[in-house]
Amino acid sequence: MPASHLLSVLIWLPILGAVAVLAFGRTANTARWLSVIVALATFVVSVALWAGYQIGAPGLQFVENLTWIAALKANYALGVDGISVALIVLTAFTSVLVIIGSWGPIDKRVSQYMAAMLALEGLLIGVFAATDALLFYVFFEGMLIPMFIIIGIWGGPRRVYATLKFFIYTFLGSIFMLVGLIYLHMKTGDFSLASFAQVHLSAREQAWLFFAFLLGFAIKVPMWPVHTWLPDAHVEAPTGGSVILAAIMLKVGGYGFIRFSLPIAPDASQEYAWVVIAMSLIAIIYIGYVALVQEDMKKLIAYSSIAHMGFVTLGVFIALALVRVNGNPAGARLGIQGAMVQMISHGFVSGAMFSCIGVMYDRLHTRMIRDYGGIANVMPWFAAFMVLFAMANCGLPGTSGFVGEFMVILAAFQDSPLTALLAAFTLIIGAAYTLWLVKRVVFGEVGNAKVAKMQDLDTREWIVLGAFALGVLAVGVYPKPLIDLMDPAVLQIVQQLGLTKL
Repeated sequence: MPASHLLSVLIWLPILGAVAVLAFGRTANTARWLSVIVALATFVVSVALWAGYQIGAPGLQFVENLTWIAALKANYALGVDGISVALIVLTAFTSVLVIIGSWGPIDKRVSQYMAAMLALEGLLIGVFAATDALLFYVFFEGMLIPMFIIIGIWGGPRRVYATLKFFIYTFLGSIFMLVGLIYLHMKTGDFSLASFAQVHLSAREQAWLFFAFLLGFAIKVPMWPVHTWLPDAHVEAPTGGSVILAAIMLKVGGYGFIRFSLPIAPDASQEYAWVVIAMSLIAIIYIGYVALVQEDMKKLIAYSSIAHMGFVTLGVFIALALVRVNGNPAGARLGIQGAMVQMISHGFVSGAMFSCIGVMYDRLHTRMIRDYGGIANVMPWFAAFMVLFAMANCGLPGTSGFVGEFMVILAAFQDSPLTALLAAFTLIIGAAYTLWLVKRVVFGEVGNAKVAKMQDLDTREWIVLGAFALGVLAVGVYPKPLIDLMDPAVLQIVQQLGLTKL
């Protein structure tokens, strides 16, 4: 296929695949097989994207630019740097595992579920590839629709409440972002992100835009105090929905800060960085304590996700202080690198943890910790995987969970030892709630007769958990290929942060 259209193939292959599943997936098995084939094909194309990406080459690559809405000078404009490539590959990889993992648990309206998952995959890839702000916004809002459907139809007893809360929170934040994009369009005459980054804005204009973007992206991360929609959405969502939500959709918020807030409003981002840093530290520490008292496994991991994503925003905005206040571009580079590695790592770890909860739920149909105990006695292979992922969630060296958090803490120390100490404290809290979960669920005597009858992993579950384990260990043991892929884009961001637009 022509390299110039590789991004369009990645976006539209799963979306058109969703249409094909709805049209031809008349039986459950047909829908499943067709969905797996489409997802695998998309993943192969994403690998080709990575293989064809020239590390160190200047500017965006695989650029596409077609006129879309001529009157608004809005274009169908696509392009990627190393950060986008990493997130696109993570999206395609996770989508394959979600569809395989849903093979057995989803037995009603299978074609509609699989189609929603494929459409969601295409829209998420569009978010990471769009270089036109209006196109980005369309993908950004469009991805809410399939997730709304997934939670609302295949979710738990309180699924309607969870879907409405999810939609209202995320859509409300997006409205403020849209106002900011319209204002920038009035200033530049087009919707190009490159034009937005070059326009001269006053301090007041940057401040208004910064907070407009903050509302839009903070809800997506989600950051404290706009995080309350996430635990409800996770608890009610089916396993596949939780995996995609945690592993991919939360990354859109962090990606938005890097693509919009930093290049468009760098001075305001630096001036108000303390706000985001404070919110991140509260998320890291306070939300960790909230996770510690949860009795629902899904809710515990949901709160854990909020705490771990706090490292992403902390790393990004610590970089601002390091490069523009302390004159330390090397430390800023380390902070953004750590934030990006943390995003990829969290995709593997959170996806794996929610998949583990799904494995147990499929057997006992309960997520309450008190209903389990001693699983290692009857499901030794599953117990081995869950302990591995739990250790990664704690930030154990040798797993992906350690690399990004360690880099962010190192960068934070160069700005403020107190900030670094507070951030590092979460490693203790994270270990507390994660090991407390493992102790009660995995180890000890067999909890009850129902647990005693649980069967170990089947082939489908082996594939899903095994693939996540490979990702966790690969990034943990040898993160260099991932860092090398993203580093030129990170370096460019740091160089832009050293300039002023006032």
